[in-house]
Amino acid sequence: MQRRKFLQSSIAATAGTAVGTSNAITGNAPAASREIYEWREYEFRFGADQSQLENYFKTALIPALNRAGVKSVGVFREWRASDPAKFFALIPYGSLEQRMTVHEKLKADQEYIKNSAAYNGIPVEKALYSRFTSSLMLAFEGWPAITVPSATPRVFELRTYEGYSEEAVTRKIKMFHDGEFPIFQRAGLNPVFFGDVIAGDKLPRLTYLLTCESMEARDKGWTAFIADPAWKKLVGDPQYANTISKISNSFLVPAAYSQV
Repeated sequence: MQRRKFLQSSIAATAGTAVGTSNAITGNAPAASREIYEWREYEFRFGADQSQLENYFKTALIPALNRAGVKSVGVFREWRASDPAKFFALIPYGSLEQRMTVHEKLKADQEYIKNSAAYNGIPVEKALYSRFTSSLMLAFEGWPAITVPSATPRVFELRTYEGYSEEAVTRKIKMFHDGEFPIFQRAGLNPVFFGDVIAGDKLPRLTYLLTCESMEARDKGWTAFIADPAWKKLVGDPQYANTISKISNSFLVPAAYSQV
């Protein structure tokens, strides 16, 4: 219990710093109105039975999270598989408190314990992955909650922007709030979430997720985005110079049971 309280207070302090910085830029919305996102990335071992991890998510973890009040859990595979393959999960929480308490609830959820027995019983010589990485994000004030796309054929683009300093990333977040959101929407690059990464690797950075009906629609959307007069005005503003030192992206498709 003491360890859980320590972790909760530590993460809350980090999030509080991010909230204060963002609110100073864009307004005074309370932190409680902004979701917390956990993003997981699994890298399978060569020859691993990927269906075992998927079965765990489908039959054990996602139903248990839903029972605990966590909705819209996203599960994704790579649009074009790498080798070894990767697997991704998006878990949105209403608050840091929910993030800390949900995992305690899972330990007492008898249905979850029963349905995860096969996954937990995988022997070491058949391990599915070595480790998985996880990061926590605080939703942008201007996009405080996940936008779930319709359950139609779709592809996702996960984009990560790394900055050379916290101040640089803060200015990039301001750039989103000063006009990028409507440009995305006009271009047909449909935002799912925008997150200021508060815990994880490669800090400081931000991450966001877009969706389109196809890769062709995605390419067309970025062409429209770059040509938008509002974008040309924003990108030419000196206050946004040198905000990003590295951009990386991944193309994903949802699992059949994904709730995003």
